Parts: sequence; C-alpha cells; structure tokens
Amino acid sequence: MVEAEKIFLTKKGVEELQEEFRNLIDVERPNVIKDLQEARAQGDLSENADYDAARARQAEVEARIKQIEHILANVQIIEDETGKKQKKIHMGSTVTFLDLSDNEEYTYTIVGSVEADPLSGKISNESALGAALLGKEISNKEVEVPSEVPYKIIIKSFN
Repeated sequence: MVEAEKIFLTKKGVEELQEEFRNLIDVERPNVIKDLQEARAQGDLSENADYDAARARQAEVEARIKQIEHILANVQIIEDETGKKQKKIHMGSTVTFLDLSDNEEYTYTIVGSVEADPLSGKISNESALGAALLGKEISNKEVEVPSEVPYKIIIKSFN
C-alpha cells in the first residue's frame, strides 16, 4: 500500500482546520439539510432554483469536509522552533531577505502549501522562493530563485 504524502501545517493551521471542520459538521451541514427540506416542500423539483442551489451548496460542504478529513489524516505538524538557535532555514522559519531586483526587504514564514498565503506573509515550501530558502544560512551570498523570471536575494535573518 502506498503511503499518502504528508501535508505540512503549523499547529495553528491544524487548529484553524479543526475549527472549520467543526463548523461545517455542526452548522453548515445542518443548515444545508434544512434548506433542502424547505426546497423539497415547495413541490416540483425539476425547475426549483432553491433546491438546485441547496444541492450545489451541499456538494461544496461535503467536498470541503472530505478535503479537511484527508488533510488532517495526513498532517505533519511543523514544529515551532521559535527561540531555538537554528543554523539553517527550515519549515516554520520566518525569513527576512533583501530582494536584489527591487532592493526591498521582505519577511515570510515558510509553511506547507495548504496554509500558504503570501498576502499574509506565509509562503509554501513548494514555491520557488520557499524551496530556494530551505536549507540556506544567513550570508551575504546571493541566492538565486529559479522562477519564470529568475531573481536573486540575500538572506538577512531567520528564526
């Protein structure tokens, strides 16, 4: 049997998914069932927009429940290494670097793809930048980030 690929999440990311899962089970699913019952009570289902909308919402809710179940069954929690002296950048590291293309400093935390949200300062370990940073040390050496438009950075700090 093939082992499922691990899905990397921070502890906070796991807690947020568990909360979303509880909400889907305890609130959303019962609401959809109620909406379906009300739509069925209207009679003819062949041209019932409320029924069609409730069925579509039910499919969305059930798909998200299955997706979260899969994620939680295969989760690998990224250990919080804050405060520990680390030599190399790893999953969970918050990294500040200088982008040599625009001479701006940026700070991102490296997380798994499920939790990634660049606008919130979280990049995936699978992204070009995340992959280029993993395993690196602080140095004045340029790090090339392979992407559609390659660019170079200098790592300033990480924790």
